[in-house]
Amino acid sequence: MTKDKSKDLEKNQSKDSQSLPPMGFEVIKREFMKDKLALLSLIVFILILLFLYVAPFFLNLESATKVQIFNRYMAPGSVADTGHTYLLGADEGGRDVLAQLILGGRNSITIALIVTALTMIIGLVVGIVSGYYGGRVDNFIMRLVDFVMIIPGFILFITLNTILKANTVLGISLTFSVIYWTSYARLFRTRTLSEASKDYINASKTMGTRDWKIMLTELLPNISSLIITQLVLSMAGNIGLETGLSYLGFGLPIGTPSLGTLIGTAKTADIIENKQWVWLPAALFILVLMLCINYIGQAVQRSTDARQRLG
Repeated sequence: MTKDKSKDLEKNQSKDSQSLPPMGFEVIKREFMKDKLALLSLIVFILILLFLYVAPFFLNLESATKVQIFNRYMAPGSVADTGHTYLLGADEGGRDVLAQLILGGRNSITIALIVTALTMIIGLVVGIVSGYYGGRVDNFIMRLVDFVMIIPGFILFITLNTILKANTVLGISLTFSVIYWTSYARLFRTRTLSEASKDYINASKTMGTRDWKIMLTELLPNISSLIITQLVLSMAGNIGLETGLSYLGFGLPIGTPSLGTLIGTAKTADIIENKQWVWLPAALFILVLMLCINYIGQAVQRSTDARQRLG
């Protein structure tokens, strides 16, 4: 009898485990398996990252990006006197467009990754502290956030970049991060306010658990879905932000490739109409990147909302 009971218990436990809804990353995985376009976008995005960060180890980028005025505006597939093949053609300085695209894409994505990580960390810390403590602490922090937000971001970035001359990948990333963390602080503060009023937080406070431990081990996991969604969605915006500023001449200097500086070479009607290989690869590259991140972000966002899930 006892053996039969134990077998019945095991069967019931296995049935219960099978009937439980998926949790955490299992939900995201299932959502990507249901949405083939999002899965394809994720694969393409990973391949792009691998290509941009691995290709420089196999290419002589120094010689490919060297100015060779006699090879200026060579068409795609042309072979120079030195034997170098311009797969995507050459620009006005005779530099290989493919090598420029690899370096430019790597610089733009590196800036976007650093800015996304730093702004999320700053916004998360400020938002959680403000929402958790509330009262005077929340008032003080929110007035500081309001002060930073009323200053136009573009003007503040250009001013800081001009004063500090921070026109390197790291310098631009840090300058962006100092300016654009405020929206995340407000978002996470709002979510923390609703979570901090719930019973599990009050129970932990009653038991004498330290505030930092409550914020890290109990509050933070409960807003993790929002954090992941914002990480993905803000990535595309930060790529566009860096590209736009570099295109206008306020980002990376002309000698340092980025997606914005590559598109910025389309200055005349002749280049736009007759020498599309100079700027078109960068424009198409940005389009593919934005589409991939958009579809990935939509899948992640659906996985955090039970009402929108595909399965």
